[in-house]
Amino acid sequence: MAKIETRGRRITMGGRTVIAHGLHTHFVQDIYYYAMTSTWPVFFAGVGAVFLALNVCFASLFMLGANPIGNLQPNSFLGAFFFSVETLATVGYGDMHPQTVYGHSVATLEIFVGMASVALITGVMFARFSRPRSSIVFAQHPVSHIADGKRVLLIRMANARMNIISEASARLRLMRDENSATLGNFRKIVDMKLERDQHPLFVLGWTVIHVIDESSPLFGLDSEALKKINASLILSIEGVDETTNQPQRARQYYPCSEIHWNHRYVDVFENELDEQQIQHIHYSRFHESEEIKDVAIDQVNKAVA
Repeated sequence: MAKIETRGRRITMGGRTVIAHGLHTHFVQDIYYYAMTSTWPVFFAGVGAVFLALNVCFASLFMLGANPIGNLQPNSFLGAFFFSVETLATVGYGDMHPQTVYGHSVATLEIFVGMASVALITGVMFARFSRPRSSIVFAQHPVSHIADGKRVLLIRMANARMNIISEASARLRLMRDENSATLGNFRKIVDMKLERDQHPLFVLGWTVIHVIDESSPLFGLDSEALKKINASLILSIEGVDETTNQPQRARQYYPCSEIHWNHRYVDVFENELDEQQIQHIHYSRFHESEEIKDVAIDQVNKAVA
């Protein structure tokens, strides 16, 4: 009987979870990746564990020698551990010190390891702090309705920092299950044309629009048909943050079951100016949509079919 793998690597993208089996990862080779992607508590816990392990190791090496540390206090493994901490951190208070060739040799090796460790940890921490983080917020649901006699698909975005993201570009793709006699079952990715895929100054909000016409991969498909082919949308945004001069990238995954048909987004802008002639925008309504009830069923079917 064939052995069935019960353990694997879990990958979650949007609402879809996949467990991958048979992939062999090498932790030592990917340690920088794990250091960059782990949470801050896990990162500091890992650094603390490495620090503790190194000091235990070097304290054990010191204890192997014949009285290698002068003024060892307390005169036990604990004293050697404290001396190792001082040496690894290159502090050297002066009370305890190496007094044999063996002690000096171990201390020299530990100082080298300590200097390299500080440099590596400092570099990784700086990389984590300086890594660009996206401030782009995506609406929780795409919406679709009839506009000017055409059915359109809309996805709303906002720049949470409200600074300038220059030359922002958007790309929308459809992922769907495909069955081919030669290729078998696979996931097909289809580009979806946007009415405007560039934004010179992305500051407040941006709504990307895709027209569902004869050239659209959504043409002729209703919610049930999209569910059968396991269709999903991927919206990717890229631009340059002018404050930090760093690239901004963001991506949102939508299963097509999350599309709100015959809905439109609730307006977040106040129609009237206040007493100081200032317009207000309410992001508390950013994810809200409302049903368009005045759209005739035959008009909707004609636009979709």
